[in-house]
Amino acid sequence: MTSPDQPAQPAPADTSLANRYGAKKRTLTPKAKRVIGGAALAAGIGFLAWVSTSQSLSDVTFKDIGYSTTDATLAEVDFQVTREPGTAVKCAVKALDSKFAVVGWKVVDIPPAEATETADGGRTVAQRVAVRTESLPVSGVVDSCWAAGT
Repeated sequence: MTSPDQPAQPAPADTSLANRYGAKKRTLTPKAKRVIGGAALAAGIGFLAWVSTSQSLSDVTFKDIGYSTTDATLAEVDFQVTREPGTAVKCAVKALDSKFAVVGWKVVDIPPAEATETADGGRTVAQRVAVRTESLPVSGVVDSCWAAGT
């Protein structure tokens, strides 16, 4: 003889919800949150230190001193370049007309200086560059400078 079928026991509510919506999410412990936060903070500080020191090590800066115009075909631009001693530099110098259009352009090679050549140990050198122009310039400026090896 067979026994009659027994009705199934209803599943507990937690199990049926877990089957339908997924298991409860596990949260991080407070200690794990502190460790992750500390690691992220240390990585951020390390990245900022790297960025600030890498820029200053290969930094080339320039300062416009003045310009003079001898005639409609020539301008002379005076400027200073600061870089590490022993670093060759290239600078783009341009002459501008009254509407700020470029009427002359020249890339100048500045050779590396010895550490004893200037008062600041060879870091800053003054340059005077003659730039040929198409028409009468009213200004002469340095557009940019960069280390010659890059």
